[in-house]
Amino acid sequence: MKIYYHGHSCFSLITSNFRLLIDPWIKENPSSDLDHETVDCDYILVSHGHFDHLGDAVEIAKRTDATIIGVVELASYCEKQGVKTHGMQIGGEYQFPFGRIYLTPALHGSAIIEENTYLGLACGFVIENNGTSVYHAGDTGIFSEMQILGNRFSLDLAILPIGDNFTMGPKDALLATQLLKPKLVVPMHYNTFELIRQDPIAFKDALESHTSAQCVIMSVGDLLEI
Repeated sequence: MKIYYHGHSCFSLITSNFRLLIDPWIKENPSSDLDHETVDCDYILVSHGHFDHLGDAVEIAKRTDATIIGVVELASYCEKQGVKTHGMQIGGEYQFPFGRIYLTPALHGSAIIEENTYLGLACGFVIENNGTSVYHAGDTGIFSEMQILGNRFSLDLAILPIGDNFTMGPKDALLATQLLKPKLVVPMHYNTFELIRQDPIAFKDALESHTSAQCVIMSVGDLLEI
């Protein structure tokens, strides 16, 4: 599986036959390397309804005929905009053509604040493809059920927010890694705004000193192959 980082919480996962796009905040994202008018994908995974995660999902799905995957309330909202969706709920899993998705909890809000539109619970995703498991935590604080995820899934990669204020900070992301027990950790959702500024090198040093995981700091446009 090939994993590209596109800034903030946006990633592409490339399998042999499919391209997945996660939390595609592109057009207004100052750090994105993508063009929302040309990016291609087959599925779009949206963790929650805030502007920096739902982003350009509907516009991209209309142009590419991609299917949006998220909780039922968010999927229903997107479907009313004229796109294909697959609604799920936390604790549910489904076998898609590209692999299996399990929806995880995420301790966070989910709404289009400008419209006062509630879009269900925030979530994360465990994506399994050909024996490889990737956990994209979405925006979340730490929660004890991460230990269950670590026991249930043999995670090759955990993509965790470290920005603090709105999500876990570095200290809780370190604790989350101890619960999840992934082989690799990629930090996300930091340094996009001044309010979530963090030092990823310090996080990497702490994580690799206190866990068996390797921390991979990805710059925008970087590729990680697992």
